[in-house]
Amino acid sequence: MIRIGLIGYGRMGKLIHEISEDNDVKITQIFDPNEHNILSSNSNLSDVEVFIDFSTPEKLFANAEIILKKNKKLVIGTTGWYENLGKMENLCHKYDSGIIVGGNFSVGMNAFYEIINYASKLFNKLNDYDVYGWEQHHSGKADSPSGTAKEISSIILNNIERKTIAQFDKLDRKIKPEELHFASIRGGRISGIHNVQFDSPFDTLTLNHSAKNRQGFAIGAIEAAKWLSQRKGFYMYKDIFKGIYNL
Repeated sequence: MIRIGLIGYGRMGKLIHEISEDNDVKITQIFDPNEHNILSSNSNLSDVEVFIDFSTPEKLFANAEIILKKNKKLVIGTTGWYENLGKMENLCHKYDSGIIVGGNFSVGMNAFYEIINYASKLFNKLNDYDVYGWEQHHSGKADSPSGTAKEISSIILNNIERKTIAQFDKLDRKIKPEELHFASIRGGRISGIHNVQFDSPFDTLTLNHSAKNRQGFAIGAIEAAKWLSQRKGFYMYKDIFKGIYNL
C-alpha cells in the first residue's frame, strides 16, 4: 500500500483522503495552510512516499523544494503556474526525484484529450469547418481559463493548421480566422464542463465532457501517485495516461 501525503486539504484533498483506502493507498500526512499546518524544512516526512499537491501556485515551489530535497516524489494537480514548468522540471532533476504534473487527472478527460486529438487532425483537412470551445466551472475556481481549456486549445492548435493562436479573453472585435476562441464561465457548483464544436454551413459537431463530481479527478491523481512511486523523472500526466492504464 502506497503511503501518500497531501498538500492542501480543500475539496480535492478531502476527497482523495475519503477514497484512499478503497484505492489501496494510505494517507499518512496532511499539510493545509488554511489550518495552520504548514509544510516546513523541519517537517518529518519519513512515513510518506509520494505527495499529492492540490494547493496554490504561491506555495507550490517552496513546498516542492522541501519534498524533493527529502527524497520524496510529487504529483501536482495545482494549476495556474505552467509558465514555470521548466523551473519545476529543473528542480526535479536537481534532486533526482519524480514529478507528475496534471492540469486535469480525470480519467474521462484524458480519454477526451485523445478524442479531440483525433478529431482535430480529421478537421484539419475539412476547411469548411470552424472550431471553437467553451468551459464552465464552479464559482470557487481560482483560475480562468482552466488548465484543461488551455490543454484542449493546445491540442487543437497543434493539429489544425489554419488556427495559430488561442484567445481566452472577451473580444470587442470580429475574431480573426486564425484565432481559436475558447470562452470561460464561472458560477454555481459545476464540477466542470468542456465543449468543442466544429461548425460548417452544413452541420455542427459537438464534443462534450461533463464531470458529474470530482471523484474521477481524485482516482486519477491516486493512480498517478502509484505509478510514480516506482519511477524517477519529470512527466506530464497527459503524456503517460495511456501507459498508466495500459491502453
